[in-house]
Amino acid sequence: MAIDRASKFFDHLDELRYQPTEKRVRVLAAGTTVADTRAALLIWEPRRVVASYAIPTVDIRGDVVAIEATAADERPVQLGAGPPVLDPSTAFAFHTAAGTPVEIVSGAARGVGYRLADPDLDGYVVLDFDAFDWLEEDESIFGHPRDPFSRIDMRSSSRHIRIELGGVVLAESSRPVLLFETMIPARFYLPADDLQVALTRSDTRTVCAYKGHATHWSVDVAGEDGTDIAWSYEKPPPELSQVAGLVCFYQERVDVTLDGVAQLRPVTPWS
Repeated sequence: MAIDRASKFFDHLDELRYQPTEKRVRVLAAGTTVADTRAALLIWEPRRVVASYAIPTVDIRGDVVAIEATAADERPVQLGAGPPVLDPSTAFAFHTAAGTPVEIVSGAARGVGYRLADPDLDGYVVLDFDAFDWLEEDESIFGHPRDPFSRIDMRSSSRHIRIELGGVVLAESSRPVLLFETMIPARFYLPADDLQVALTRSDTRTVCAYKGHATHWSVDVAGEDGTDIAWSYEKPPPELSQVAGLVCFYQERVDVTLDGVAQLRPVTPWS
């Protein structure tokens, strides 16, 4: 019997998962190198869809001290038709696998981590990504570690796309750049010249581990519904330069017509 491979993503979601990496990983805080390793693991705790780095204790330059657990709320989100999952909106301090919270003390540098109880991961400490600065080889990484099982493809297209909200046409284009990302709905990046309404730059800033730092935009014609309704990447990484300066609307919040066919609003963490 044939299977839908995307559905297999959820088969082991309730398990603790790991993947070795060949990358040299360095961890810094307050100008201090806290760890330098060539034996890092990517770790996904049960129901987590974004990985964290686990570092061998022997490669941590400081003390690993057990501490009291910090309370953190669970914030499950929907990803398509699958069960609710945990993305980075659920803080690192919320854990779904047995273990011990720890603090990394390296000179003046401080940061939290988690020593998992699983015997297969003995000798490793998972570090809170946001508590440190990170290098893979000699390049900084941001947001969270990239998933080796996820990829992004971009394709220039002549498909006709129309974006509306409350009957107001926000944009119309026959020259979008389509961005295809694993487990995420295809996104339509449009030239600014194809917008039909003025956008107002928002104070909201977000970061994507793959695409960089995003500027958000609002449309006044839609009232509150138009707040932070679109985003753009002004300076994406070189491999994604094709979307630089283009505008993408949250399909979860607008009405999209593609080649004359109305599209359903997808269900994602951004719905």
